[in-house]
Order: sequence, then structure tokens, then C-alpha cells
Amino acid sequence: MTPAPAAPPAPPAVSVVGIGADGWAGLPDAARTELTAAQVLIGAPRQLGLLPPECTGQRVPWPSPLRPAVPGLLAEHAGRRIAVLASGDPMFYGIGRALTEILGTDGLRIVPHPSSVSYACARVGWAVEDTEVVTLVGRPAARLAAALHDGRRLLVLSADATTPAVVATHLREHGFGPSLMRVLEQLGGENEAYAEGTADTWAHPPGDPLNVIAVECRRAPDALRLGAVPGLPDEAYEHDGQLTKRHVRAATLGVLAPAPGELLWDVGGGSGSVAIEWMRTHPSCRAISVERDPVRAQRIERNAAHLGVPALRVIGGKAPESLAELPTPDAVFIGGGLTVPGLLDACWDALPAGGRLVANTVTLESEALLAERYRRHGGDLVRLAVAHAVPVGGFTGWRQAMPVTQWSVRKPSTDPTAERSAEAPAEPSGDNG
Repeated sequence: MTPAPAAPPAPPAVSVVGIGADGWAGLPDAARTELTAAQVLIGAPRQLGLLPPECTGQRVPWPSPLRPAVPGLLAEHAGRRIAVLASGDPMFYGIGRALTEILGTDGLRIVPHPSSVSYACARVGWAVEDTEVVTLVGRPAARLAAALHDGRRLLVLSADATTPAVVATHLREHGFGPSLMRVLEQLGGENEAYAEGTADTWAHPPGDPLNVIAVECRRAPDALRLGAVPGLPDEAYEHDGQLTKRHVRAATLGVLAPAPGELLWDVGGGSGSVAIEWMRTHPSCRAISVERDPVRAQRIERNAAHLGVPALRVIGGKAPESLAELPTPDAVFIGGGLTVPGLLDACWDALPAGGRLVANTVTLESEALLAERYRRHGGDLVRLAVAHAVPVGGFTGWRQAMPVTQWSVRKPSTDPTAERSAEAPAEPSGDNG
């Protein structure tokens, strides 16, 4: 006997519907069906106000702050059919991400709308795939600095009507005053409006809070050039001499090998340069800088904000004690304090299998310690030497910087303490010299 076909699964109890400035008129039939069938309608007051009377569900505005309130609101209306309103595409910096984390993909139906990015690129004639997006919604404007490169096109998602003026100031302060700015308001709606000018001359008053800023980056001729790879100029940093210098920094980041989403411990942060450039390699890279000197810790925070990675977490305290409660790192850089008892062991023990450790030193005492660890664990032990050309009378000569000894190693899946013979290898004979 042929079994009866299985009944189709019940639709998810929660739907997420994207809506634009054009409101109900701009929604497709699928979105309208979800909204008219909902028993509970959750959204910002502005979004709820766009719905017509035929959407009869109970209208519930989001409280502030929004994110912590999501689980409670869903629990309060459990068993009822819920529709959540989102601006544009719910999965692009929208509420869709939070709901997916709570309910899973099977617990949601998402009906997207064109995002503000799609609208903005259509208005200014930019290819979406060639345009970088920086959101300042609930995030500091300092994030913008990491995206500033001559000739790049940026779309900045505004927090409110004051954001364009903030962006103009930020561009001027970072040497990008000549950049062209176009503020696009109420995209897709009947009240679309535009304002245009350079950051240097920006004098437009605040307009509509629902706006996106298109920026064509133009660096001033005398502005310091900051590239997209590690090894920024030393003058990009505020420091008191405790700075991993440019060429050594580039070599250090090369062996640390940051990848998207990874976490670095920067132990003995100094000026924070290694952690900052780790984070600049990808927006999802994270870092924690540990610095016991409070003056230097504050300096690290200023450097991080100035160079576009204000999310760098700075821990003021002594290592290894301050490392105990930190999340597991993917890589550890030790730029100072190698001879502190227990520090190197604490960093090594914190690494998971496959994690990387890099330590730099200029002292003989620390160099001896790294040589011993190299004998035990392997890896690479190198000496980095840099010389700079300087005037010598009417001629030019080389001035040698202090050489840096660097140990880099990847932690194996098993870490027996006696991977190598406890006995030192025999010195090579003179015939091999």
C-alpha cells in the first residue's frame, strides 16, 4: 500500500519582513501576506507607522536597547504568529542576524527588501561589489579610518542626521578633506533628497535621520599614506619609544599570519602597533593588548581609535596574572616581559593546537630564553637586522638598529615536553665550518 504523502511543514511562527522608505506600496505580495496574517507586529515606531489598517495585529514597538529585549519579546508572544519589521534587507546589519541566532534558520521566514546599499549604488552608479560598506549605526566613527584609501568608494550607513557632519570632520582629520561626499536621504521613498560637497567644505545642516553617505576617497597631497598591509610608517603612531619598528613589525605580522575572525593576544603592548595592524588586516580580526603601564595603555587606545580599530581591547595589568580570564587566542605576540617568571609558559599553555606564538627581544637574557624554547619546541629562530642610510659628513653611511631576535612557532596537536633530546646537540666540527 502506498503511504500517504507527508504533510508539508508548518510555516515558521516568526517572519521577518524588510520594508523601505516607500512603505506598504513598495512591498511584494509575499511580504504583504506575512504582515496581514500576523497576530503580533514588532518594529520601530517609524516602521509600524508605514503599515495600513488591514494589518490588524498587535503593534509592539521595540524597546531600547533593542538587542537584549529580543528573547523576552519573543517569549512574551510565544504561540502567536509574529512578524518583525526590518529596514531593507534584514540580513544586512539587520535584526535578522539576532533572530537567526535565537531561533535558528528553521524558525524564521525572511522576506527581504532592497537594502539601502542597493539603492545608494543605483543612485550614484557604483557597482555594489566594488563598494566598501562601513556602518556607524551603534558603532564609533573611528571605524571609518581603517577604510580610507585614495580612490576607494565607501558607503557609510548613518546613525542619525548628525552623522554626515561627523564623517566630514573625520575625513578632514585623517587627511581626506578633498573627498567628495553625497548624502542620500529617504532612499526609495517619495521624499528622496541629496546633498553634495567635499569634506573640507561641508556646511550642510542636518537633514533626514534616514540617510546613507557615499564617499569618494581623495587623500590630500601632504597627508601620511597608510597602506593596506602591515608595516605602517612609525610616524602613524603616538609612542614613547616603546614601538615595534616598521620593518620588524611587518616581519612579525607576516609570521603571526592573521586570518579573518582570529584573536590575538598582544602581551606587553607598548604602543599597540602589532595588535592594531593585526586588526587592520580584516574587519573581523580581534585583538587584546595587555599593558601594565597605565599611560601606555591609554596611548594604545588612542592609537587604535586613530588608525580605525577602536574595538581593540586594552587590558591594564601585569602578565601573566592578567591573562588568566582572557578568551582563548589563535595567536600570541610577546613584545616585552619575556623574563617575567611564568609569562612564556602561560602564553604557551593558553594556545590551542595549531595556535601561533611569536616573541621578539633585543636583550641577551631574553634571547637565551628563546633559544632554549626553540630547542624544546622547534619553530623558527631568526635575527632581524635593519640599517638606515644616514649622512656621514658629506657622504652617506649605514646606521645599524639594534638587532631583534624572533622566535615563531606553531603549537602541535600534542606537546610532549621532551620532543627533542634533553641533551644539547654536538657542535659541528671545523670541517663543516
